[in-house]
Amino acid sequence: MALYLRSWRLVILSERNQASRFAAAQGIRGWPVAYVPILKAKAGELQALEHATPEVRSRIRPVLELVPDPELVRDQLETFSDRAMDAIPTGELLTVDCGALPAIRVLEGASGGPIVRLSESLGLRGVDMCPVVRTSDTDDVLHEAADASRSHQRGACLRVATGPSEATPNEEQIRATLQTLRLAPEEVDLLIDAGPVQPGSAMGGLAERVLKLLDLLSQWKWRHECVAAGAFPANLTGFPRGRATPVARRDLELWKRVAYHRHGQTPDFGDFGVTHPRMPTQSRGTPDPNMRYTTPDNWQVYVYPRVRPGNDDFFTLSRDLVSSPHWPPTGPRTSWGDARLHECANRQRLKAGGGTQWRAWATSHHLAMVTAELATGAR
Repeated sequence: MALYLRSWRLVILSERNQASRFAAAQGIRGWPVAYVPILKAKAGELQALEHATPEVRSRIRPVLELVPDPELVRDQLETFSDRAMDAIPTGELLTVDCGALPAIRVLEGASGGPIVRLSESLGLRGVDMCPVVRTSDTDDVLHEAADASRSHQRGACLRVATGPSEATPNEEQIRATLQTLRLAPEEVDLLIDAGPVQPGSAMGGLAERVLKLLDLLSQWKWRHECVAAGAFPANLTGFPRGRATPVARRDLELWKRVAYHRHGQTPDFGDFGVTHPRMPTQSRGTPDPNMRYTTPDNWQVYVYPRVRPGNDDFFTLSRDLVSSPHWPPTGPRTSWGDARLHECANRQRLKAGGGTQWRAWATSHHLAMVTAELATGAR
C-alpha cells in the first residue's frame, strides 16, 4: 500500500509539472479550467449529479443529452424534469441538449416542440435551463431555443462538431444563428465536440482540426469555450471477464494537446463521462456486473461473469476493486459512488445494485476524479 501511495503521488506530481509547463510555454491564463461533462440524461447519470458534493458542483457545467424515445417524448420530458428538480439545486444552471429528439409537436394542438415543453417544465420546477443549439438547426428549433433563453435568462450553448465528415460553419451561419437567438456571443457557451477518439487515431491531426476551429471561432468573444471528446468504447462486448482491463483516456490526451498549442485562454475540458459519445441503442437483457472506474490516465473496466444468484457477483467485483492498486488513497471519501462501492466490498449492502446504480456510482467517481485533477492543475 505504501508503494502504491508513493506511485500515485508521483503520477499526480508529474502531471502537475506537465500542466505547469503548458502554462509557462503558452502564457495560459484561467487555470484551473472548468469541467463540462456531457452526460446522457438517464437515471444513473442524474443520480450521480444529485449526490455531487458542493465542491464538485462548483467546478462543473453539466450538459445533459436527452436520449430519444419517439413513442414517449412527452412522458420522457416530464420524467426528466422531475429528476432534474432533484438533481440540480435551485439557482444552478442545467444545459440541456434536445438535438437527438424528433422535432415534433409534443401535444396535439399545442405549440412548441421538445425545447419549449422542457423549458416550461423546468421553469415550473425552479430549474434554470440553457438550451443547446447547432448552426444546422431549423429556424423553428432556433426560435424555440430563443424563447427558452429569454424565459430563463441564462443564455444558450452553441455546439459545433469537428471531424473529417463534419462541415465547418462559416461566419454567415454563426451570425445568422446568433441573430435568430437574439443573443450576443458573450451570452453563449461555445462547445466544440470532437466526437469519438478511436483507438489508433492520429492525435496530432485531431488536435490540429480542433485548433483550427478554435482559431476560426475566436473572433467572437464567447461566454465560455470548451473542447470535448469521448474515448470510452460503445459497449462492453468482448472485454475479458473477472479482471480489470485498462482503456486509455484518449479524450483527455486530445484536450492536453489542444491546451498545449492553444494561444491565449485555455478552453474548458469536456468529455462524455464513462460512456461513448454516440447515442446508445436500445439495451436488451441484464448486463453482467461491471464497473467503469476512472484513474489518472485510464478507465479500469471490470466485467465479471454471472456465477452467483442475482447480481451478487458485483460484491466480488467491488472487493477486488477496493483491494487493487486502482483504489485511490482517499478511498470511500472520494465520492458518493466510492462510498457505495466500499459498502459492497464489505457486504454492508443487502443488494449489489444493478445497471442503473453501477452507472451512477461510476459517474459519481468520474466527476470527483476529473474535477480534482483540473482543480489542482494535474490535467
